[in-house]
Amino acid sequence: MRLSFEERKSRVIELLNNPISTCSQKVRLCLHEKQLEFVNTTLDFRKKEHLSPSYLKLNPNGVVPTLLHDGRPVIDSSVIIEYLEDVFPEKPLSPADPYERARMRAWLRYIEEVPTTAIRVPSFNKAFVRHYSDLEDQALQANADDRPLRKHFYQRMGRSGFSEKETEASLQQLENTIARMDAALAQTQWLIGDELSLADYCVVPTIDRMRDLGLSQIWKGAGNFKRWWQAIQQRDAYQKTYFPGSRVSDIYTDLRDAS
Repeated sequence: MRLSFEERKSRVIELLNNPISTCSQKVRLCLHEKQLEFVNTTLDFRKKEHLSPSYLKLNPNGVVPTLLHDGRPVIDSSVIIEYLEDVFPEKPLSPADPYERARMRAWLRYIEEVPTTAIRVPSFNKAFVRHYSDLEDQALQANADDRPLRKHFYQRMGRSGFSEKETEASLQQLENTIARMDAALAQTQWLIGDELSLADYCVVPTIDRMRDLGLSQIWKGAGNFKRWWQAIQQRDAYQKTYFPGSRVSDIYTDLRDAS
């Protein structure tokens, strides 16, 4: 029997998330890399469990993930991974040197603002928009109105997906991300020096989603990037994060040929 949100407060670490959510994947990667035990609780998007009144009390943005630590909610995936770094420093994912930490945070802000937002457009165009194609105008507007944080995103998507102009802009942002990473990785093993950091795991879900959507041709000539990507996929945390059912092509089987 599923525990209520109130009953879950007795657990030490719990992640309220969804398997295919890229932001959820980011946090799962860091939890596994730091070898932290946690309760992995799935919220069903189709049932709108992330928009239920009880969940909105924990996360008023109505998005996943939410981390519960000793019953206290921490929201926003990037805030969560930095919180984990503060509270559980035993296996660090941040450089010790303040200047190098600043460089890492600059990558985090770039990844949050550019590829993390850009990947949503092809994700919805190729996978999720199909659920809204038959909605009447009133139902379509009500669905957008239900979203505290992404109302206007759903309004722009409508029932037929994002415009060609917005799609092209998103793909260009993803291309720019790969180019920037490839240049940085010419000098170091990971994005910040020779140690894996939060910056690497922050961008991994976007890269994995790109491949899942058939966009891997974007890094065809990016040798430094491809070396990094191969190394990421060998890590135990990556293997644990991407279990069966955690990719959109696991659910939308028509995408498998693309990936």
